[in-house]
Amino acid sequence: MSNLFRDRSPYSWSFRVGRGRRVLDLPLVGWLTVIWILLWGTPSWANLVNGVLVAVCLCLAFPLPAVDIGLRLRPLGILRLAAYLLYDMFSSSVEVTRQIFAKGPYHAAVVAVPLRVRSDLMLTATAVAVSNVPGGSVIEVRRSTATLFLHVLDAGNPGEIEGAQRQVWRMEELVARAFGTAEDIADAARPVPEGDPSS
Repeated sequence: MSNLFRDRSPYSWSFRVGRGRRVLDLPLVGWLTVIWILLWGTPSWANLVNGVLVAVCLCLAFPLPAVDIGLRLRPLGILRLAAYLLYDMFSSSVEVTRQIFAKGPYHAAVVAVPLRVRSDLMLTATAVAVSNVPGGSVIEVRRSTATLFLHVLDAGNPGEIEGAQRQVWRMEELVARAFGTAEDIADAARPVPEGDPSS
């Protein structure tokens, strides 16, 4: 007799059939459905239903182990992150435009920003979110120390460097509250690391 039970991941279910086990991973089903619709080239209800059926059959026929990568979808956190990204992209674009037309040289710098959340998913998501904002691009990610190295255009005074670090830490907290586990959110709420901001 088969039964259905939740796995460690909140988005996976396992079917136990006798001694065998089949895993149904919802993000994988969603991704395979999107690929199915793209292959057909026409978004329709029929393609959507057929895509879900094909994806479920593939997941059950070729089971993968259930792995919890630490992803949690928190709608309110996602909305806050999206709003902050839009605001930050607009304000940073205005600031970069001002710097282009202003007179005088600007002193760029590479700033090391140690993060509080140590998971690979949060480190990657924070780096991608920071890189999407004009004026500061991630040039290196050091996984062993969970540190982002950020290129800052205007770093002529310590206040600018501290401001760049605060922006990254704010982004880290918003990313954790949008996609992180409870442990990630608790880590992001800790006091910011101290140390030499420049590299």
